Amino acid sequence: MNWFPTYNFILASKSPRRQQLLQALGIEFTVQTKEVEEVWPAGLAIEEVPVYLAELKADAFNAELGENDVVITADTVVCLGPEVLGKPESFDEACAMLHRLSGREHQVITGVCLTSSKKRKSFYSVTNVEFKTLTAAEIEYYVTHFKPYDKAGAYGIQEWIGSIGIKHIEGSFYNVMGLPIQKLYEYIQSF
Repeated sequence: MNWFPTYNFILASKSPRRQQLLQALGIEFTVQTKEVEEVWPAGLAIEEVPVYLAELKADAFNAELGENDVVITADTVVCLGPEVLGKPESFDEACAMLHRLSGREHQVITGVCLTSSKKRKSFYSVTNVEFKTLTAAEIEYYVTHFKPYDKAGAYGIQEWIGSIGIKHIEGSFYNVMGLPIQKLYEYIQSF
């Protein structure tokens, strides 16, 4: 039984985690990426930021989508209160982000956009994540060994830090990995 419409799905993401999660849904897809400057206008509500960025990534494909193509774009942000934490650019910045998240709850918000030549559907998913109080040694071990420079908020929940540091999550685990696949499944079914 084929669960999905017979589209030519394109995942616009270099993330091996997103590719793995989309494969887990049983969708056949190709990977194509385009460089897009990930900036957003001031004044957006935090849940609008990843949707705006996902739509910005989708816009880069508008001129070349065939009639049967559907491009899937996504962006994940980590929010501590009203502040969006990006990807760390150095060891020190990664450690500083994890020290800020330590012992606190934060939100992980992923925006997803499905775009064809005829229509577009966008949505977001929010997961609340609570870290235990992390020691400086735990943070430094993680950053040294896992180099989370490609991850918003400087961590991957599926890695060592998630195993030893996450006390509680409310919402989709896969959303924290970068793609809320259950919700994506529903949106693809209705696309």
